[in-house]
Amino acid sequence: MGNDTGAALRSTQPQPRYYDTKLALRELIGTMRSSSPLPPERTLAEQLGTSRTTLRKALAELAAEGVLRRVQGSGTFVAPPKVVHIRQLTSLTDDLQARGQQIGSQILSLTRVPADETVAEQLAIAPGRRVHRLERLRSVADEPLVFEIAYLADRLPKLERHLTEKGSLYATLRECYGIEVAAVEDTVETALTTPTEANLLHVATGSPILLVHRRACDPAGRPIEWTRSAFRGDRFRFVARA
Repeated sequence: MGNDTGAALRSTQPQPRYYDTKLALRELIGTMRSSSPLPPERTLAEQLGTSRTTLRKALAELAAEGVLRRVQGSGTFVAPPKVVHIRQLTSLTDDLQARGQQIGSQILSLTRVPADETVAEQLAIAPGRRVHRLERLRSVADEPLVFEIAYLADRLPKLERHLTEKGSLYATLRECYGIEVAAVEDTVETALTTPTEANLLHVATGSPILLVHRRACDPAGRPIEWTRSAFRGDRFRFVARA
């Protein structure tokens, strides 16, 4: 009785006015190729039999979901498929290369800083101990996708040179310093971009991101890395495999 009543109530709840327009747009987009431009708003509104106000609401939601991409001064385009990221004992470079995608890596900053209490706790070291702080911007096909801030506990001489050559942080640790990643712990949550993140990722301030904190340990269980990664919410989805 209770389940039937609940289903009946849900079936009688009115859908938002723009929802039918959104569904019609999805059908239209499904017939178009990636990066194709959508017709002008006036043409689309007439084609779908809706107002431009309703159309804009539907377009905004589809853009937020990563189905469409809006380019200031150029128009609205069909977005390419989202980048699937499979979190395992691998780096982002390894994950995407396994899918036939090449990822670019730009080192924005590499410094030695005293560990604050949060970093010290994550790396199981004393507060104030100096660690590497690495900022990188990761991209695919010249499109910025991830902004990373990594903290590394070990002394890693010539890290910038080795990392520039290898691209992958985990490959650099393994091949240049003999440090193997044996276990990782990822914490994933949603957040909104700060002005700095938005500028780097080429999105509007306040856009949704997937925020991932990762702690990686060596075979002895010693923490070696703690990284904060801000993934563009419109371009990434995560698949976890046990």
